[in-house]
Amino acid sequence: MSDEEFEIDLDDLERRMDGAMGALRTEFASLRTGRASASMLDPIMVEAYGSKTPLNQVGTVNVPEPRMVTVNIWDKSLVNAAEKAIRESGLGINPQLNGTIIMLPIPELNEERRRELTRVAAQYAESARVAIRNVRHHGMDQLKKAKNAGGMSEDDQKIWHDEIQELTDKHVALVDKALETKQEEIMQV
Repeated sequence: MSDEEFEIDLDDLERRMDGAMGALRTEFASLRTGRASASMLDPIMVEAYGSKTPLNQVGTVNVPEPRMVTVNIWDKSLVNAAEKAIRESGLGINPQLNGTIIMLPIPELNEERRRELTRVAAQYAESARVAIRNVRHHGMDQLKKAKNAGGMSEDDQKIWHDEIQELTDKHVALVDKALETKQEEIMQV
């Protein structure tokens, strides 16, 4: 096997690790920090027209003020389904209806809830670390196969091993930094 094939594989490993970071950012965005954010509604799916549809595809999500999110539902027949989906989402928000507009007042977080959210953030971060380590494991398996096939010298294997490990360490550090930032944001009063 030539080194060029591994160059492509290294790019693929990095892309997959970046995907784990992207998933972590999405999960972090859904965590409520006491401030209104349109992205906190991204994971909510509404039963619409016989299938599950993202909330932001059945209405317009706005943040008119720091502690209020509004959702203007386009189809009046979906208002109750959207309200039910928000209520059952586990966000701890009590929706209020005003015609086709669903208003979501964001309550102040108490200390206990903030600590709970930091633990949830830590779980999300650990899942991202596991995903990154799984990608690393896949890369190391590719190296072993190449060495066993006789297409790679001991020195080349060491170089690729170090590059994969460096990529892994870089992404784990990014996860740790993102977690630290998110936990500070949650604990801010």
